[in-house]
Amino acid sequence: MTVIRLTRMGRKKKPFYRIVVTDSRKRRDGGWIESIGYYNPVAKEKEIKIDDERLNYWLSVGAQMSPTVKRISSKK
Repeated sequence: MTVIRLTRMGRKKKPFYRIVVTDSRKRRDGGWIESIGYYNPVAKEKEIKIDDERLNYWLSVGAQMSPTVKRISSKK
């Protein structure tokens, strides 16, 4: 199954996450199909950017959002 989830980037104690589309069997930081946005929880105002067009496309072809991505995208 295809899933939309976060993959961790950045350095130690300064996390930065990409919102990616990947196969659910891969590890968190394993390979991914497409990057559709990012989330920066360390910024003064938490930065969230998601390409809505690509998000809607992936949801229309059956991809599932992880609970964390659902929570983050609802704040947007």
